[in-house]
Amino acid sequence: MSLRGRCFCGAVEIEVEGAPEAMGYCHCESCRSWSASPINAFSLWKPDSVKVTKGAENIGMFAKTPMSERQFCKTCGGHLMTNHPPLGMVDVYQATIPGLDFKPMLHVFYSETVLHVKDGLPKMKDFPKEFGGSGETLPE
Repeated sequence: MSLRGRCFCGAVEIEVEGAPEAMGYCHCESCRSWSASPINAFSLWKPDSVKVTKGAENIGMFAKTPMSERQFCKTCGGHLMTNHPPLGMVDVYQATIPGLDFKPMLHVFYSETVLHVKDGLPKMKDFPKEFGGSGETLPE
């Protein structure tokens, strides 16, 4: 499976191959601030599955922490993806690839939420153990 996405103005285009490793919602303060929303919808991909097919020279990057290298279009400011070097994954925002059949599996950093969601999905305090977190879940 191959899906295409782009930034807000179309100067940068990306392609993802295969299926994401995980999909869900992040409630951490950094993602909320970056996305200007109470929740950020993510899809995690292996780096080899994500390719910039147009406009690589238009991609800017900001790293507030070593965990997240946030990438955006320098032309329109549209958010594209975040490289997570410690996880060995790339988070391509769900809105960047609108053709993705988004099936969230969990909520991460629910301990920082500002918008409680009752959807029956696991609510992780931080990350699952497999990603270096506590693995602790919180009640809805």
